[in-house]
Amino acid sequence: MSSILTNNSAIVALQTLKGINSNLAKTQTEISTGKAVGSAQDNAAIWAISKTMESDQKSFKTIQTNLNVAGQTVATARTGAEDVQKLLGEMKDLAIGANRSDADFAKIQTQIAAKQEQIASIVAGTQANGVNLLSTSGVNGDTTYSVLGSLDRTGTGVTASAIEVESVDFEASIVGGTLDAITDQDSAATALGQIEALMTTAVEGAAALGSAGQRITDQVNFVSKLSDSLKMATGSLVDADMEESSARLQALQTQQQLGIQALSIANQAPSSILSLFRG
Repeated sequence: MSSILTNNSAIVALQTLKGINSNLAKTQTEISTGKAVGSAQDNAAIWAISKTMESDQKSFKTIQTNLNVAGQTVATARTGAEDVQKLLGEMKDLAIGANRSDADFAKIQTQIAAKQEQIASIVAGTQANGVNLLSTSGVNGDTTYSVLGSLDRTGTGVTASAIEVESVDFEASIVGGTLDAITDQDSAATALGQIEALMTTAVEGAAALGSAGQRITDQVNFVSKLSDSLKMATGSLVDADMEESSARLQALQTQQQLGIQALSIANQAPSSILSLFRG
């Protein structure tokens, strides 16, 4: 049945064209933005997951920066500890040289005292960002230096995981340690034993700081890889496949042209009814 009031063919053609135009607009948006899921309206579930992962990725970048700063702080302390150990080695050599009857004990003691002052200066001055891991309370009046190492995500939220580095406290154990003055061969032997004990403390402290520094470095590498993985995972969820989008765009443009032609043909159908009234 033909009707001049209702053109079913035109209605169907128009709905088809609207659908094509909608898909074409979506594809053009994907190509211009590079994202298949740009908002919660596009895909609420995927968008929510991607935003959580994106937030975590940005957090890990900040954590990585903090760890790099912490690594330099610990490295500064380790360098100071190694310098202290080196000076104690020089003091040990001097004490060994004083273990003979004809040694110049006064001059040797003067040299040792100078190195003690240098050690005290190193311990007091070895700080980065106001943190001194060689002193008694060089971490804001405390002895523990802490830095956030990671955020461990669970089903209910995140748990902060920190890396803690304890002060080796050379201020008390070495600068304030017992070391007798060398005045004769007997006191030189006593001082030698005391310096050896101080060296053991310095070596253990430097080793502890070295281990802590290596742990921070390892965590920096891990966090960097994790951040990159999260970025790639987020991209796989929301990024548009540009090859697919390009092919779809061409197909939709062709469909659009055909849809316009179909609508044009459908709109011409009522005019054919006029032929029924021609004599």
